[in-house]
Amino acid sequence: MSIYPAAIGIVFNEDKTQILLVQRKDIPVWVLPGGGIDLHETAEQAAIREIKEETGFIVEIERKSGEYTPINRLAAFTTVFVCHIKGGNLLNASSESASVGFYSINALPKLFIEVHKQWLEDSLLNLDLVKKPITSITYTKLLIYFLRHPWHIIRYFYTRMFQS
Repeated sequence: MSIYPAAIGIVFNEDKTQILLVQRKDIPVWVLPGGGIDLHETAEQAAIREIKEETGFIVEIERKSGEYTPINRLAAFTTVFVCHIKGGNLLNASSESASVGFYSINALPKLFIEVHKQWLEDSLLNLDLVKKPITSITYTKLLIYFLRHPWHIIRYFYTRMFQS
């Protein structure tokens, strides 16, 4: 089973002190909005579409922040974009999102995914384009996560099996 490449958007508020985050429905963790790139869709188009679907906002891409290559089969090639809001309205939730909101860059939710935090930190460096391997998603870290959060795993599989 291969994982489709992904596109992620880092959406700042107007004064760039907060970022838009999504709490997933299948696992109650916080992530940057984004998802898989559909066939015949560019990474830019996917990021814009996913942000709209998950948050309700219409965004414009300011710049490509990073390209991240997986080191194993747990992750997908991911392109990260810095975006700003052009329109739309914040959704409280969507078919994929349990909750959506802006969070201070200095006070991120406890269950904010580690790799997304790294992508945010990379984007804040304002480098032209970061190209890195995805080293924070490993089989060992996944096993440790499962042991610490068994309910998340049960919830994930329940969602995949019965709510698709």
